[in-house]
Amino acid sequence: MLRTLAAAVAAAALAATCTFAIADEAPDVAAVVKNYADIAQAGYEDSLEGARKLQTAVDKLIAEPTDANLKAARDAWRAARVPYMQTEAFRFGNAIVDDWEGKVNAWPLDEGLIDYVSSEYGDESPENDLYVANVIANPKIKIAGEEVDTSNITKELLSDKLQEAGGVESNVATGYHAVEFLLWGQDLNGTGPGAGNRPATDYDTKNCTGGNCERRAQFLKAATDLLVDDLAWMAKQWAPDGDARKADMADGGKVGLTAIFKGLGSLSYGELAGERMKLGLLIHDPEEEHDCFSDNTHFSHYYDAKGMQNVYLGTYTRTDGTVIKGPSPSDLVRAKSPEVDKRTVEAIDTTMKRMDAIVQRAAAGEAYDQMIGEDNDEGNAVVDAAIKALVGQAKEFERDIAVLDLKSIEFEGSDSLDAPDKIKSEN
Repeated sequence: MLRTLAAAVAAAALAATCTFAIADEAPDVAAVVKNYADIAQAGYEDSLEGARKLQTAVDKLIAEPTDANLKAARDAWRAARVPYMQTEAFRFGNAIVDDWEGKVNAWPLDEGLIDYVSSEYGDESPENDLYVANVIANPKIKIAGEEVDTSNITKELLSDKLQEAGGVESNVATGYHAVEFLLWGQDLNGTGPGAGNRPATDYDTKNCTGGNCERRAQFLKAATDLLVDDLAWMAKQWAPDGDARKADMADGGKVGLTAIFKGLGSLSYGELAGERMKLGLLIHDPEEEHDCFSDNTHFSHYYDAKGMQNVYLGTYTRTDGTVIKGPSPSDLVRAKSPEVDKRTVEAIDTTMKRMDAIVQRAAAGEAYDQMIGEDNDEGNAVVDAAIKALVGQAKEFERDIAVLDLKSIEFEGSDSLDAPDKIKSEN
């Protein structure tokens, strides 16, 4: 696990501070944290608006299941991901977000819980009794030996009974990825070209493919409506009287400042570099890509990184083009040590360039699951360069913590980075 750099880092930070005779005046910590909360509120509000547009598109698809309406719903899903992924920088430092996140962005999921799957998927899993429960096809299922009525597919069924049913995290019935699966279906192409290819007729009750078209529509509708509800709740938590904002403003904003760097370092290192990128690259497994049904992973990774840049620099461009900008963590670090801040900004810039290289490669026709394929040395190298940039960025966040004299902050770790041989031996 990545830990705070030792005394050498603090000494280096101090030396860097002494190198510069003039430093900017430090902003008030409370002002920095207020701007952080303003950005969070705006990001979740934009995510909510994107989900509402997705909701409208899904309603139209269900009413008129045409290829054009399916494409429009998929486009709305992709657009909705842009602001949401930028909010992930608020996750690990804020318990209220981290405890909630699984409702909207849990992955990977065992899609056989929800709907039909191909024979390649298999028909059982030793870790999950509901691996092929197929709720859409079955009005009753058993969870931990108890019969559950699934005849009416509602938001409550999804959230209260099916989400992490039986204590299994891969039983995902809510959030972006459940909706993604219902819009795209399985990606059966491995590390070859192509995403999921669910037909619009899977929702056409008059010309039904896949069976159970009415129930599939119920599931999609419930999951999408629940996503809207959950995002609306989180946006309120960052409003001026919201619990998330009030928690971060405690002790003159010092609680929030710790949350900022805990979130930045944990997302950069353990989550994005480790669990979302290095793991898939180590085992060359397309099932380990974040948006595995839609082949949208390149954008999800890019906007995760963009969200970290937003937080450190204290600025966010809203979906409507409005820019929020205010006192930032960068300002605080620069006031203590211009050199340390310069290093952090450069590290973030490097990360963004390497994430953009992934995006550009995808735009040229090679999806992320192809990039991490076993026989794609060039694609592997592009992904690995981004991973290394994220790790380097996390180390700079460690220096920031030292120069700001914050209490020890432990970042989330990942066996993929900390014990790669263990991962390889298990796979």
